[in-house]
This record gives sequence, structure tokens and C-alpha cells, in this order.
Amino acid sequence: MNNNYDKIANHYDTLSRLVFFKSQVNAQVSQLKYIPKNSSVLIVGGGTGWILEEIAKIYSGGLKIVYVEISAKMIALSQKRNCKNNQVEFVNLGIESFETDIVFDVILTPFLFDNFAEQRAAKVFNQLNACLKKDGLWFLVDFSLNQTNGSWWKWLLLKSMYSFFKLLGIVEATRLIDMNSYFLNAGYQIFKLQSYYGSFIRAVIYKK
Repeated sequence: MNNNYDKIANHYDTLSRLVFFKSQVNAQVSQLKYIPKNSSVLIVGGGTGWILEEIAKIYSGGLKIVYVEISAKMIALSQKRNCKNNQVEFVNLGIESFETDIVFDVILTPFLFDNFAEQRAAKVFNQLNACLKKDGLWFLVDFSLNQTNGSWWKWLLLKSMYSFFKLLGIVEATRLIDMNSYFLNAGYQIFKLQSYYGSFIRAVIYKK
């Protein structure tokens, strides 16, 4: 399993919205207004690329975006998006294989870490942390379960999701990793926090 969504790329958005309606979309879109003007942006695991068009609604130009996605089919769909005058570099690699000299103003990791087992999640966090400027912003959107919001239906839905992805041989993870502790231990501060879909989806902007 390499966390590659090629098998369901053409149907991913439909499937996600069938289950979560527009909660996954809204959680990501709500953060975009905090992208600074003329900034450098790293998007990791952006899927079909609809986020690029949402960013272009806010900034029609001036952004330098690096779009890293392991699925070749997702990259192909993303390249068809209207990014207006923003500069976008598409990189068809797993994030672990990505190398760059750029230090970014903003990093977006929408529903990235829920794919990883803990060891890989820690490795990817450290790798991306090194790519973000001091005072840079990290937009994290992911599923969330804890003692205060982990009601039975969320556990059941999460288990069903992982079972589905395991059946397709897509995702290596079998449980959610609490990424908040990684950010706090690395000295990040929570700049903005919103919850969606009964607090099952958590959208956090961390400031380094």
C-alpha cells in the first residue's frame, strides 16, 4: 500500500461528497483567505485539484504553488484546472520522495496524515516542518477523534472508511494519528481552528 488513490481518482470527489456532503470542501475553503498575497505555497495530497480553482478565486495571480501528489491520475485531473495566473508546478511523487530548496510561506496538507501509519506520519511531519518558514502557516484539515468528540457513529464511520480503503489496497493506516501533539511539540501555535461534520473534521491553521 502506498497511499495512492489512482484506483478511485475519477470518483473520489463524488464519493467524499456522498458521505460528507460539502464538509470536506468547506473545511479547506474556509482557510484559503489566510494565504498571504504573493506567497509560496506547498500543497501535499491535493487530490483532483479543485482547491487550485478555489485559490484562484481569491488570488488570480501572484502565487507560486508546488503541488505534490502521488497519484498520476489525480495529477492529470489537477492539470486541467483553471489556476488563472498563479504559477503551479505539478510534482507526481509521494511526499517522502519530494526534495526542494524552497522554504514555503504556506503548507496545505488536506486529509494527508490520516493515510499514514505513525512512523511515516512522524517522518513526513519533520520533512514538511523543515520546508516551512518561521512564522509560516500550515493548513491542516483531517479527521478527528478524541474523548470529547469521538461518539460511536464517528468511530463506526472511520472504521468503515479504513476497511474500504484496505479492501482496495490504497491506504496503509488503520487508525488516526493525533497530529496536534507533533505541532505543539515543535513550537507551533494554533492560529485558527474550526470544526465540521459534528466535529469529525477538524480544520486547523498552525503558525510556526
